[in-house]
Amino acid sequence: MRSRGVEQICLPLAQGRERVEGERSAVVVGGGIGGIAAATVLAERGVQVTLLEREAYLGGRAGAWTDRLSNGEPFEMERGFHAFFRQYYNLRALLRRVDPELELLVPLEDYPILGPGGEEQSFRDLPVRTPFNVIALTARSPALGLRDLARVNARRALEMVAYDQDRTYDRHDHASAERYLDSLGFPPRARSLLFDVFAHSFFNPEGAMSAGELLMMFHFYFTGNPEGLVFDVAARPFSTAIWDPFARYLEGSGVSIRTGETARRIRREGKGRWRVETDGPTFAADGLVLALTVPALQDLVAQSPDLADEGWRAAVRGLELTNPFAVWRLWLDRPTRPGRAPFVGTTGLGPIDNISLYHLFEDESREWYERHGGAVVELHAYAIEYDQDDAELRDQLLGALHGLYPETRDARVLEERYLIRQDCPAFSPGSHSDRPTVQTPFRGLALAGDFLKLPIPSALMERAAASGFLAANHLLAADGVRSEPLRSVPRRGLLSSLPLRRLMERKAD
Repeated sequence: MRSRGVEQICLPLAQGRERVEGERSAVVVGGGIGGIAAATVLAERGVQVTLLEREAYLGGRAGAWTDRLSNGEPFEMERGFHAFFRQYYNLRALLRRVDPELELLVPLEDYPILGPGGEEQSFRDLPVRTPFNVIALTARSPALGLRDLARVNARRALEMVAYDQDRTYDRHDHASAERYLDSLGFPPRARSLLFDVFAHSFFNPEGAMSAGELLMMFHFYFTGNPEGLVFDVAARPFSTAIWDPFARYLEGSGVSIRTGETARRIRREGKGRWRVETDGPTFAADGLVLALTVPALQDLVAQSPDLADEGWRAAVRGLELTNPFAVWRLWLDRPTRPGRAPFVGTTGLGPIDNISLYHLFEDESREWYERHGGAVVELHAYAIEYDQDDAELRDQLLGALHGLYPETRDARVLEERYLIRQDCPAFSPGSHSDRPTVQTPFRGLALAGDFLKLPIPSALMERAAASGFLAANHLLAADGVRSEPLRSVPRRGLLSSLPLRRLMERKAD
């Protein structure tokens, strides 16, 4: 079904019973977005669910935990800013379980990209339909003139509006995103403002990222997206806005939430049942969803010889992590200049990728600002080099902040939290064909996570939520239970029709 360019999909069963018959049970390992999505749908369909999470809090990589400032004031710390794009239909459907009107989200008017010398690329008020959004964006770019456009490789650029999952990955997955972007022929500054920031937002360096994956993301976020490029942000910390309400919702639906439990081994039992061994109790169930990070999934599979399909085990072993990223939150003793955007992307300014002014959109940080003055600022650097020196990185991040926001140069840092993490999936060239899917070779076992190959365009938090819905649907189908519907941007681009595709391919030869 289509509405406003949106597809509604039921995978795998559009029709069926509303709830399971008799007693059915499932264990979901991992309490991030994918695990929460799977547990929600299973519990709503009458399955008795146990949710295991190794951390003391829910949310996974989108989680938050309580910390304290030096004066004893509590605050919720996160792994960094998250953008809730408006085409995150499945994530939003999940969030509506605990916030039907999505009051936790506040819209941004723009998220400008700032570059050296005062360059700025705005995304405000762009048309939402292709090709009008593409035309408007290139027309307003400060680094792209008519002569530059005449030199662009139009045929290669048209690939961005010709997305078709099988064809796009077949033709482009073997090459790197860097190679594809080089082939477009955009002038360096225009490429940096329009494309490099986009590629880095997925934590993968261009040279190590699949061009097929990049083209899918262009389609999902821009050329196939009927909602526009501007996004919403969470008005409260994720713990209080999302995960504490979800814990109450799930427990009210009969879910047993066990935090602090690490799955160590999976065992298969007769009659299609599963056992999950932890450092403490063992949990048995009819169905199992593994909603883990790549390293945790690989460790668990390696320790579970009962998962004895060598091709599948090899696919799990072949998953990779991308480069580390850094999050640096600063509590400053003086405010930023009025009129600053709550969030900006950056390019051409060293390792810094974006600046978030938390006191402009998050209630906890705003309350701190109202009590103390100053500002709560977060700096991010994605896909940093493995041998990056921490002190040097901090100097570069702070230098970029001072250069872009001169009013912060004399600010004193009252508090800070600095995180380096490396647990985001890589999408390296040539990896798509062997990437695991939600379905596994084992009856009653499904995967969820933002690293999986899905049948719909999606990325980041939306891919995690969609995979969780699909994992639940896969288990429920065995009992003839109706699927949770998924919504998606159109699964094919504007120029993906067969005649146009053949013309583009003929010119490429």
